[in-house]
Amino acid sequence: MKENKKKKTGNLLMILSVIGPGFITVNAGNDAGGIATYASVGASYGYKMLWVLVVITVSMAIIQEMNARMAVVTGKGLSDLIREAFGVKLTFFAMTVLLIANFGVVLGDFAGIAASMELFHVSRYISVPISALFIWLLVTRGSYKKVEKVFLMFTFAFFGYIISAFIVKPDWSAVAQGLVVPHVEANKGYILTMIGLIGTTITPYMQFYLQSAIVDKRLSISDYKYEKLDVYFGAIWGDLVSFFIIVSTAATLHPAGIAVDSAQQAALALKPLAGEYAFILFGAGLFGASVLAASVIPLSTSYAICEAFGWESGVDHDYHEAPAFFGIYTSLIVLSSALILIPGLDLMKLILVTQQIAGVLVPIILVFMTILVNRKDIMGKYTNNKVQNFISIATVVFISALSCILIGSVFIK
Repeated sequence: MKENKKKKTGNLLMILSVIGPGFITVNAGNDAGGIATYASVGASYGYKMLWVLVVITVSMAIIQEMNARMAVVTGKGLSDLIREAFGVKLTFFAMTVLLIANFGVVLGDFAGIAASMELFHVSRYISVPISALFIWLLVTRGSYKKVEKVFLMFTFAFFGYIISAFIVKPDWSAVAQGLVVPHVEANKGYILTMIGLIGTTITPYMQFYLQSAIVDKRLSISDYKYEKLDVYFGAIWGDLVSFFIIVSTAATLHPAGIAVDSAQQAALALKPLAGEYAFILFGAGLFGASVLAASVIPLSTSYAICEAFGWESGVDHDYHEAPAFFGIYTSLIVLSSALILIPGLDLMKLILVTQQIAGVLVPIILVFMTILVNRKDIMGKYTNNKVQNFISIATVVFISALSCILIGSVFIK
C-alpha cells in the first residue's frame, strides 16, 4: 500500500513539474484579440457556434501533441527542424511572415492592457509603460523556471470568465444544444466569424513557442507521457475559457441585440445587464490575458527567429550570451507599447491585416509540421499514427480552405 501511495505521489509530482508549456501556450492564445472574437461570437450568434469549439479542441490537442513529441524526441525547436529539412529560403520566408504577424498580435495585446485598465479609470500612459517594463524585466532578468511560474500565475485570471458565465445564469439546455448540434449559416458574416473563431484559437506562434519552451525546459522522451497530459489539458482548458466567454455574452448581449467588436465593449455592455461583478471579472480577465500574451508572443518570436538562423536562444541565457534573442524580444515590446501611446493613431487596420497574414501562415506551418513528424530519420519510432495523420491533414486542408475564403472575402463586397 505504502509503495503504491509513494508511486502515485511521485507521478503527481512529476506531472506538476512538467506541466507548463502546453498550458501556457493555449492560454496565451486567449488574448485580447481572442477575447474580442469570443465575445463577438456570443453577442452575434448566441450559442450557435459552440459546436465549433469541440472540433477546434480535438484538432488543437493533436497538433500540440505533435509539437511536444518533436521537442522531446529531437531536443530541437520547430524553426531549427524547418531550416534543416526545408532550407534557409523557406525558413527565411516563414520567419518574415511570422515576425509581421506576431508584431500585430503583440500590438493588439498592449491595446488590450490599455483598454482593460481604462475600464477601471487607469490611464494607458500609466498602465502600458509599467506593464511593458514588468514584461521586459520578467524575461530578461529571470530564469526559465521563474518565468514559467509567473506565466502560470497569470492563467488564474481566466477564472474570471468562468465565474462571469455562472453569474449571468445562461439557459444550460440551450448551451448543451449549441455544443452538440452543428449550426451553419450560408452567409458571409457567419462564415467570416467562424474563420475568426478558428483563426484566433489555432495560431502560428503557438507551434513555435510550445516546442521551444519544452526544449528550453530540457524535457526528454522520458517526460513524454507527462508532457502529453500537459498539452491535452491545456487544449481542453483553453477552449473551456473560450466556451465560457461565448456563454457570458450569448446569455446577456445576444438577447438584447447588442453587437460588440472588442473585449472592452463587451465588459462595458455586460455591466448594466449582468452587474458590477461580471464587469469587474471580465475586465480583470482581459488585463491578465493581455499581459500573458504580450509576454509569451514576443518570446515565441525570439525563439523561432533565433533557432531558424542558428543563433543562441533561451531564457536561461543572459544578454551577452544571446544578444539576438533578447534584442528581438525587447524590440517587439518597446515598439508595440510605444505605438499604443501615440494619440489618435488608428491601429485597427494594422492589427486586422497582421491577423489575416497569421491566418495565411498557419496552414504553411502545419504542412511543415506534418511532414517533419512523419519522417523516420527525424522521429524514429515516434512518427504519427493513422488517426493523428488523418486529423492533422484534415485540419491543414480545412484551415487552408478557410484562409482562401478569408483572402477572397477582401475582394467580395
